[in-house]
Amino acid sequence: MKRKIDLFEYAGHIMKSLSQGILITTKVDEKVNTMTIAWGMLGIEWNKPIFNTFVRERRFTKSMLDENPEFTINVPIGDFDKKIIGFCGTKSGRDVDKIKHLGLTLEEPEIISVPGIKQLPLTLECRVIYKQEQDKNVIQPKDIINYYPQYVDDIKSGNNKDFHTSYFGEIVSAYIIE
Repeated sequence: MKRKIDLFEYAGHIMKSLSQGILITTKVDEKVNTMTIAWGMLGIEWNKPIFNTFVRERRFTKSMLDENPEFTINVPIGDFDKKIIGFCGTKSGRDVDKIKHLGLTLEEPEIISVPGIKQLPLTLECRVIYKQEQDKNVIQPKDIINYYPQYVDDIKSGNNKDFHTSYFGEIVSAYIIE
């Protein structure tokens, strides 16, 4: 069962949770993948409620978003298993089925093709309405050093040498899975 919510009544909770890690979930054909994010924004653009997320170029999630421009944002409410955030932030969907490995319960979406996750029940269904690659030439040098260290061996996982694409998702439905 889903309880519809007023998105902006939960804005503070969403943003506080984001700073500690929430999930973005994608789907292509029958493959569902989820990834931890801690960068994002909630707002309004073109008179539409928007969730804006940033995904690095090499992430499996990016390839899935580029193929199917829909995603859900999955936010915990109350107590939850924090290992979900840790695991989904360190493992790639290219290598492991995170949903199966963690025993996550998928919830049928209302409008888009991507499911929610019952264990993180506050769900935003989003449809990409705009995306933009970062322009590395306008990022402050200190931020390049801190977030995009170019001196690292880019073969090693987690070195995060690559930049982000910003995805602006119109929030087409918001609810709590009960």
